Amino acid sequence: MTRTPIVVLISGTGSNLAALLSAAREPECPYVVVGVIADRDATGLDHARSAGIPTEVVRLADHPDRAAWDRALVAAVRALDPQLVVLAGFMKLVGPQVLDAFGGRIINTHPALLPSFPGAHGVQDALAHGVKITGVSVIEVDAGVDTGRILAQVAVEVLDEDTEDTLHERIKSVEQPLLVDVVRKLTTIR
Repeated sequence: MTRTPIVVLISGTGSNLAALLSAAREPECPYVVVGVIADRDATGLDHARSAGIPTEVVRLADHPDRAAWDRALVAAVRALDPQLVVLAGFMKLVGPQVLDAFGGRIINTHPALLPSFPGAHGVQDALAHGVKITGVSVIEVDAGVDTGRILAQVAVEVLDEDTEDTLHERIKSVEQPLLVDVVRKLTTIR
């Protein structure tokens, strides 16, 4: 079985990456993680390193401007030759160069039921608005902020006693299997 190569971009602990790697160990998994790229020295890179997967850090601060960083990110991803790019807790917006190079082949997760609560504070915003249902979305990345085509969503109830941390943890518990499911579907048909 030929597996579809994917690259995962992260910024943090890599819990979504860990879920993708765990699923990739299954014999019938349609994808293989060929590289992991971070925008900082993220602890999540350890998941890839312990699995023997190439890693790279492409820091914004190491480049003279955003456009130069975008070009460096394109070069790092392109060197791995993926069919799909998965933003899994990647906390930077990708620029026009990335979208030009991989448009239609980049997906992202977001901790809210888009189009509600886009941006970096989806969980905090849901709590502040007093909603009773929030959730997680997996989208195709476009030039907007969390405006891409919605590929899948799962609802999560907001409990009266929820804090940002408790709600975010419950969202993560459904986000990981949802992301794996979407990646499986996208790589099976590619």
